[in-house]
Amino acid sequence: MGRSKLSSGVHVPLITPFTVSGEVDVTSLETLAHELLAGGAAGLVALGTTAEVATLTADEKARIVDVVAGVCREHGAPLMIGAGSNDTAASVEALVALKAVPEAVAALTLVPYFTRPSEAGVIAHFTELAAASPVPIVIYHIPYRTGQDLSASALRRLGRLPGIAGVKYATGGITSETVELMADLPDGFAVMAGDDAFFSPLLAMGAHGGILASAHLAVGSFAELVRAWHSGDAVTAAALGHRLSRLSAALFTEPNPAVVKGVLHAQGRIPSAGLRLPLLPAGPEAVAGALSAFEALAP
Repeated sequence: MGRSKLSSGVHVPLITPFTVSGEVDVTSLETLAHELLAGGAAGLVALGTTAEVATLTADEKARIVDVVAGVCREHGAPLMIGAGSNDTAASVEALVALKAVPEAVAALTLVPYFTRPSEAGVIAHFTELAAASPVPIVIYHIPYRTGQDLSASALRRLGRLPGIAGVKYATGGITSETVELMADLPDGFAVMAGDDAFFSPLLAMGAHGGILASAHLAVGSFAELVRAWHSGDAVTAAALGHRLSRLSAALFTEPNPAVVKGVLHAQGRIPSAGLRLPLLPAGPEAVAGALSAFEALAP
């Protein structure tokens, strides 16, 4: 599969709204997806970790993809779908299944977790996936969840593979490896920020956009931040970036997506703040803090 250029801007990894009784609420999901795209999101991500994908049944996943694909089709927006695991063969099967979703423009695929292969093993894993996938792959690099902290050199090698479109970069900060990677990106390889609080500095270094759970709120402001940095308006971008970083920090005071769901519920945008175990709903203090940070964004 050849690589395709990822849309710059903010892609929102959708939560899974649940009813009060704990069932997937596809009506609320559809409304939320429409709101985000109308509000400035460049695209949507279905079945990311923010969707609590590990707790969803196969039937629930299929219904979620169907709903989000329909919304993306209506808006002419790109859809990315989470697919893959730490098993290469099973990941190939999951990616091949995306042939049934014509709206999908990319697959978001985690670096193999828990087993912690060598960098050579990670490269071999993604080489097989890229060769088999019907859509380009965005590598999800999040070492504090996978246990695998890839070097800039390894990411560049992955970025040169045909069929690898980019990386969701969520290393927990800006490090010397970040600087090295951003200074020498492979042609056509998009860096998408994945740590919401570090979105602005990564954009300043040349990132193409972000895949951000925080953008469920103030999506227009996150989109404006991308435009400001990409147009060279550093004064506007720096000030807005600081305010959005405070919002993101407030939204991640408890395990994601607990606080995001708590705020969306408080705003009346989803019917319940509930999550599926082992995640628990956010406490009232965390939700109140995030609401205050959101309200502080107003000029």
